Amino acid sequence: MAGRAPGATISKTLARERFAVVAARFNEGISKKLLDGALEAFAAHGVGGGAVDVYWVPGSFELPQAALALGRAGRHAGIVCVGVVIKGETPHFDFVASVAARGISRAALDTGVPMGCGVITALDEGQAWARAGGAVGNRGADAALATLEMAGWMRGIRARGRRPRTRRRG
Repeated sequence: MAGRAPGATISKTLARERFAVVAARFNEGISKKLLDGALEAFAAHGVGGGAVDVYWVPGSFELPQAALALGRAGRHAGIVCVGVVIKGETPHFDFVASVAARGISRAALDTGVPMGCGVITALDEGQAWARAGGAVGNRGADAALATLEMAGWMRGIRARGRRPRTRRRG
């Protein structure tokens, strides 16, 4: 899907929370632009750089393991994963992209910590750059916004779960 993510409703109270970004070093130049986009999105919503921990891993294949470990540690309200998988001449692309997406999703489901998937899967390097702050936007920023929105959503669910019910059904 091309284009930009829809606008998000993000709670201002999240500015007091800690977040993490896990970035893949493979295709590091592009990953750095995704990281920059994520950090800018956090800053635009009041989450300063001191409240965002950045972790680098070798590649997109390793993102889920790092996200799971961070999620289990329980120190972050949300985790953003950024990386790049560019199609080559072998099916390796399909395996790495699938493992990254499924693994990040599984880590979020297993820990209950919102996790954004800012992993670009592109057919060539030009497409990847276009999605790392170029003509198509910045998938790192999109993933950070989704993580912020879900962190607020999860906080709301947890808060409602602690309140006594005051309305009775008739």
